[in-house]
Amino acid sequence: MKTGSALSRNWLVFYAVAYMVFLYAPVVLLPLFAFNDATIIAFPLSGATTKWFTVLWETEALHSAVENSLIVALSTSAISTLLGATAARAMARYRFPGKRGIVGFIMLPLVLPEIIVAVSLLVLLMQLDMELSLWTVVGGHVLICVPFSIAILSSAFQGLDSSLEEASFDLGETRWGTFRRIIFPLVLPGVISSMLITFTISLDEFIIAFFLTGTDVTLPVYIWSQLRFPTKLPSVMALGTILLALSVILLILGEWFRQRAAKRQGIEASATGGFM
Repeated sequence: MKTGSALSRNWLVFYAVAYMVFLYAPVVLLPLFAFNDATIIAFPLSGATTKWFTVLWETEALHSAVENSLIVALSTSAISTLLGATAARAMARYRFPGKRGIVGFIMLPLVLPEIIVAVSLLVLLMQLDMELSLWTVVGGHVLICVPFSIAILSSAFQGLDSSLEEASFDLGETRWGTFRRIIFPLVLPGVISSMLITFTISLDEFIIAFFLTGTDVTLPVYIWSQLRFPTKLPSVMALGTILLALSVILLILGEWFRQRAAKRQGIEASATGGFM
Protein backbone atom coordinates (compact mmCIF):
# COMPACT_ATOMS: atom_id res chain seq x y z
CA MET A 1 0.00 0.00 0.00
CA LYS A 2 2.80 2.37 0.91
CA THR A 3 4.66 1.52 -2.29
CA GLY A 4 1.59 2.31 -4.40
CA SER A 5 1.04 5.55 -2.54
CA ALA A 6 4.67 6.60 -3.05
CA LEU A 7 4.47 5.69 -6.75
CA SER A 8 1.33 7.78 -7.19
CA ARG A 9 2.97 10.69 -5.40
CA ASN A 10 6.06 10.45 -7.63
CA TRP A 11 3.91 10.44 -10.77
CA LEU A 12 2.01 13.45 -9.47
CA VAL A 13 5.26 15.33 -8.85
CA PHE A 14 6.53 14.40 -12.31
CA TYR A 15 3.28 15.58 -13.91
CA ALA A 16 3.36 18.87 -11.99
CA VAL A 17 6.98 19.57 -12.96
CA ALA A 18 6.40 18.67 -16.62
CA TYR A 19 3.30 20.85 -16.71
CA MET A 20 5.13 23.83 -15.21
CA VAL A 21 8.03 23.43 -17.65
CA PHE A 22 5.67 23.22 -20.62
CA LEU A 23 3.73 26.26 -19.42
CA TYR A 24 6.55 28.58 -18.39
CA ALA A 25 9.51 27.60 -20.59
CA PRO A 26 8.46 30.04 -23.35
CA VAL A 27 8.10 32.78 -20.74
CA VAL A 28 11.65 32.15 -19.51
CA LEU A 29 12.97 32.41 -23.09
CA LEU A 30 11.39 35.85 -23.49
CA PRO A 31 13.84 37.83 -21.29
CA LEU A 32 16.67 35.55 -22.42
CA PHE A 33 16.38 36.73 -26.03
CA ALA A 34 15.52 40.29 -24.98
CA PHE A 35 19.09 40.69 -23.71
CA ASN A 36 20.65 38.83 -26.64
CA ASP A 37 22.83 40.90 -28.96
CA ALA A 38 21.80 39.13 -32.20
CA THR A 39 18.78 40.08 -34.32
CA ILE A 40 18.02 36.39 -34.99
CA ILE A 41 16.02 34.57 -32.33
CA ALA A 42 18.01 31.36 -32.10
CA PHE A 43 20.64 29.54 -30.09
CA PRO A 44 23.50 29.93 -29.37
CA LEU A 45 23.30 33.39 -27.88
CA SER A 46 25.80 35.88 -29.26
CA GLY A 47 26.19 38.16 -26.24
CA ALA A 48 24.44 40.34 -23.70
CA THR A 49 23.08 43.80 -24.50
CA THR A 50 20.41 46.27 -23.43
CA LYS A 51 20.17 48.08 -26.77
CA TRP A 52 16.75 46.63 -27.57
CA PHE A 53 15.31 48.39 -24.56
CA THR A 54 16.89 51.62 -25.84
CA VAL A 55 15.15 51.06 -29.18
CA LEU A 56 11.82 50.96 -27.35
CA TRP A 57 12.55 54.33 -25.77
CA GLU A 58 13.22 55.86 -29.19
CA THR A 59 10.11 54.48 -30.96
CA GLU A 60 7.37 57.13 -31.13
CA ALA A 61 4.67 54.74 -32.38
CA LEU A 62 5.24 52.59 -29.32
CA HIS A 63 4.78 55.56 -27.00
CA SER A 64 1.42 56.31 -28.59
CA ALA A 65 0.34 52.66 -28.24
CA VAL A 66 1.37 52.61 -24.57
CA GLU A 67 -0.61 55.79 -23.92
CA ASN A 68 -3.68 54.34 -25.62
CA SER A 69 -3.40 51.10 -23.66
CA LEU A 70 -3.08 52.98 -20.37
CA ILE A 71 -6.19 55.02 -21.16
CA VAL A 72 -8.13 51.86 -22.01
CA ALA A 73 -6.83 49.84 -19.04
CA LEU A 74 -7.41 52.58 -16.46
CA SER A 75 -10.92 53.30 -17.76
CA THR A 76 -11.74 49.60 -17.90
CA SER A 77 -10.51 48.90 -14.37
CA ALA A 78 -12.46 51.82 -12.90
CA ILE A 79 -15.74 51.03 -14.71
CA SER A 80 -15.46 47.27 -14.22
CA THR A 81 -14.75 47.59 -10.52
CA LEU A 82 -17.65 50.01 -10.03
CA LEU A 83 -20.08 47.71 -11.84
CA GLY A 84 -18.59 44.64 -10.17
CA ALA A 85 -18.92 46.19 -6.73
CA THR A 86 -22.60 47.05 -7.19
CA ALA A 87 -23.34 43.56 -8.58
CA ALA A 88 -21.37 41.79 -5.85
CA ARG A 89 -23.10 43.88 -3.19
CA ALA A 90 -26.53 43.00 -4.57
CA MET A 91 -25.62 39.31 -4.81
CA ALA A 92 -24.35 39.16 -1.24
CA ARG A 93 -26.98 41.34 0.47
CA TYR A 94 -30.30 40.91 -1.34
CA ARG A 95 -32.63 38.22 -2.66
CA PHE A 96 -34.67 38.93 -5.77
CA PRO A 97 -36.53 36.94 -8.46
CA GLY A 98 -34.30 35.41 -11.12
CA LYS A 99 -31.14 36.11 -9.13
CA ARG A 100 -29.28 32.97 -10.22
CA GLY A 101 -30.18 33.45 -13.87
CA ILE A 102 -29.13 37.10 -13.85
CA VAL A 103 -25.82 36.28 -12.16
CA GLY A 104 -25.19 33.46 -14.65
CA PHE A 105 -25.90 35.80 -17.55
CA ILE A 106 -23.47 38.41 -16.19
CA MET A 107 -20.74 35.79 -15.70
CA LEU A 108 -21.26 34.33 -19.20
CA PRO A 109 -18.27 36.16 -20.81
CA LEU A 110 -15.99 34.01 -18.64
CA VAL A 111 -16.83 30.92 -20.70
CA LEU A 112 -17.48 32.49 -24.12
CA PRO A 113 -14.57 32.48 -26.62
CA GLU A 114 -13.23 36.01 -26.96
CA ILE A 115 -13.30 35.77 -30.75
CA ILE A 116 -17.08 35.24 -30.61
CA VAL A 117 -17.51 38.19 -28.24
CA ALA A 118 -15.30 40.41 -30.42
CA VAL A 119 -17.06 39.58 -33.69
CA SER A 120 -20.49 40.00 -32.09
CA LEU A 121 -19.58 43.40 -30.70
CA LEU A 122 -18.11 44.48 -34.04
CA VAL A 123 -21.31 43.51 -35.89
CA LEU A 124 -23.43 45.30 -33.29
CA LEU A 125 -21.38 48.49 -33.50
CA MET A 126 -21.48 48.45 -37.29
CA GLN A 127 -25.26 48.05 -37.23
CA LEU A 128 -25.49 51.04 -34.89
CA ASP A 129 -23.17 53.07 -37.17
CA MET A 130 -20.78 53.70 -34.28
CA GLU A 131 -17.22 54.69 -35.11
CA LEU A 132 -14.52 52.39 -33.76
CA SER A 133 -12.28 54.08 -31.21
CA LEU A 134 -10.56 53.51 -27.90
CA TRP A 135 -13.93 53.80 -26.15
CA THR A 136 -15.37 50.89 -28.11
CA VAL A 137 -12.38 48.89 -26.90
CA VAL A 138 -13.13 50.02 -23.35
CA GLY A 139 -16.71 48.81 -23.74
CA GLY A 140 -15.55 45.40 -24.93
CA HIS A 141 -13.00 45.11 -22.15
CA VAL A 142 -15.56 46.08 -19.51
CA LEU A 143 -17.79 43.27 -20.77
CA ILE A 144 -15.12 40.63 -20.15
CA CYS A 145 -13.62 42.22 -17.01
CA VAL A 146 -16.83 42.70 -14.98
CA PRO A 147 -17.14 38.93 -14.25
CA PHE A 148 -13.59 38.89 -12.88
CA SER A 149 -14.38 41.89 -10.70
CA ILE A 150 -17.54 40.24 -9.40
CA ALA A 151 -15.65 37.03 -8.62
CA ILE A 152 -13.09 38.99 -6.58
CA LEU A 153 -15.52 41.30 -4.80
CA SER A 154 -18.17 38.67 -4.05
CA SER A 155 -15.99 37.08 -1.40
CA ALA A 156 -15.25 40.51 0.07
CA PHE A 157 -18.93 41.44 0.41
CA GLN A 158 -20.02 37.98 1.54
CA GLY A 159 -17.47 38.10 4.33
CA LEU A 160 -19.00 41.24 5.81
CA ASP A 161 -20.79 40.89 9.13
CA SER A 162 -24.34 42.25 8.72
CA SER A 163 -24.45 43.10 12.42
CA LEU A 164 -21.97 45.92 11.76
CA GLU A 165 -24.45 47.56 9.38
CA GLU A 166 -27.32 47.04 11.79
CA ALA A 167 -25.33 48.61 14.60
CA SER A 168 -24.56 51.59 12.38
CA PHE A 169 -28.25 52.04 11.53
CA ASP A 170 -29.19 51.76 15.21
CA LEU A 171 -26.78 54.58 15.99
CA GLY A 172 -28.59 56.81 13.48
CA GLU A 173 -26.21 56.60 10.54
CA THR A 174 -27.60 56.80 6.99
CA ARG A 175 -27.11 54.13 4.34
CA TRP A 176 -24.52 56.25 2.54
CA GLY A 177 -22.73 57.00 5.81
CA THR A 178 -22.74 53.31 6.70
CA PHE A 179 -21.28 52.41 3.34
CA ARG A 180 -18.64 55.14 3.53
CA ARG A 181 -17.59 54.52 7.15
CA ILE A 182 -18.14 50.79 7.62
CA ILE A 183 -18.52 48.80 4.40
CA PHE A 184 -16.11 50.52 2.05
CA PRO A 185 -13.07 50.45 4.39
CA LEU A 186 -13.58 46.71 4.91
CA VAL A 187 -13.85 45.88 1.20
CA LEU A 188 -11.22 48.40 0.07
CA PRO A 189 -8.43 45.80 -0.31
CA GLY A 190 -10.80 43.76 -2.51
CA VAL A 191 -11.60 46.86 -4.56
CA ILE A 192 -7.89 47.53 -5.09
CA SER A 193 -7.34 43.87 -6.00
CA SER A 194 -10.18 44.07 -8.55
CA MET A 195 -8.76 47.22 -10.11
CA LEU A 196 -5.26 45.75 -10.39
CA ILE A 197 -6.41 42.48 -11.95
CA THR A 198 -8.86 44.07 -14.40
CA PHE A 199 -6.17 46.60 -15.33
CA THR A 200 -3.80 43.73 -16.12
CA ILE A 201 -6.42 41.85 -18.16
CA SER A 202 -7.27 44.94 -20.19
CA LEU A 203 -3.63 45.89 -20.73
CA ASP A 204 -2.76 42.45 -22.13
CA GLU A 205 -5.98 41.76 -24.08
CA PHE A 206 -5.54 41.46 -27.86
CA ILE A 207 -8.53 39.89 -29.65
CA ILE A 208 -11.23 42.39 -28.67
CA ALA A 209 -8.80 45.30 -29.09
CA PHE A 210 -7.86 44.03 -32.56
CA PHE A 211 -11.48 43.95 -33.74
CA LEU A 212 -12.78 47.08 -32.01
CA THR A 213 -9.90 49.51 -32.23
CA GLY A 214 -9.89 52.29 -34.79
CA THR A 215 -6.87 54.27 -35.91
CA ASP A 216 -5.49 54.46 -32.36
CA VAL A 217 -3.99 51.03 -31.71
CA THR A 218 -3.36 49.56 -28.29
CA LEU A 219 -0.11 47.98 -27.17
CA PRO A 220 -0.99 44.31 -27.95
CA VAL A 221 -2.17 45.30 -31.44
CA TYR A 222 1.07 47.24 -31.96
CA ILE A 223 3.11 44.19 -30.91
CA TRP A 224 1.20 42.00 -33.36
CA SER A 225 1.91 44.45 -36.18
CA GLN A 226 5.64 44.36 -35.42
CA LEU A 227 5.85 40.56 -35.59
CA ARG A 228 5.66 40.74 -39.38
CA PHE A 229 9.15 42.25 -39.51
CA PRO A 230 11.97 39.86 -38.44
CA THR A 231 14.30 42.72 -37.53
CA LYS A 232 11.74 43.97 -35.00
CA LEU A 233 11.59 40.70 -33.05
CA PRO A 234 14.34 41.50 -30.50
CA SER A 235 12.67 44.78 -29.54
CA VAL A 236 9.34 42.95 -29.29
CA MET A 237 11.03 40.49 -26.95
CA ALA A 238 12.26 43.39 -24.83
CA LEU A 239 8.79 44.90 -24.75
CA GLY A 240 7.32 41.52 -23.82
CA THR A 241 9.79 41.24 -20.96
CA ILE A 242 8.66 44.57 -19.56
CA LEU A 243 4.99 43.60 -19.90
CA LEU A 244 5.67 40.24 -18.27
CA ALA A 245 7.35 41.85 -15.27
CA LEU A 246 4.58 44.44 -14.95
CA SER A 247 1.83 41.79 -15.17
CA VAL A 248 3.46 39.60 -12.54
CA ILE A 249 3.90 42.54 -10.16
CA LEU A 250 0.28 43.66 -10.59
CA LEU A 251 -1.08 40.14 -10.11
CA ILE A 252 1.02 39.65 -6.96
CA LEU A 253 -0.23 42.95 -5.59
CA GLY A 254 -3.81 42.04 -6.47
CA GLU A 255 -3.56 38.69 -4.69
CA TRP A 256 -1.93 40.35 -1.68
CA PHE A 257 -4.77 42.85 -1.37
CA ARG A 258 -7.34 40.06 -1.80
CA GLN A 259 -5.79 38.01 0.99
CA ARG A 260 -5.52 41.12 3.13
CA ALA A 261 -9.26 41.76 2.65
CA ALA A 262 -10.11 38.18 3.64
CA LYS A 263 -7.83 38.34 6.68
CA ARG A 264 -9.19 41.72 7.74
CA GLN A 265 -12.76 40.52 7.52
CA GLY A 266 -11.85 37.44 9.53
CA ILE A 267 -10.40 39.64 12.26
CA GLU A 268 -13.48 41.86 12.25
CA ALA A 269 -15.77 38.85 12.44
CA SER A 270 -13.81 37.41 15.36
CA ALA A 271 -13.89 40.74 17.18
CA THR A 272 -17.65 41.08 16.64
CA GLY A 273 -18.26 37.53 17.82
CA GLY A 274 -16.22 38.13 20.94
CA PHE A 275 -18.08 41.37 21.66
CA MET A 276 -21.44 39.70 21.18
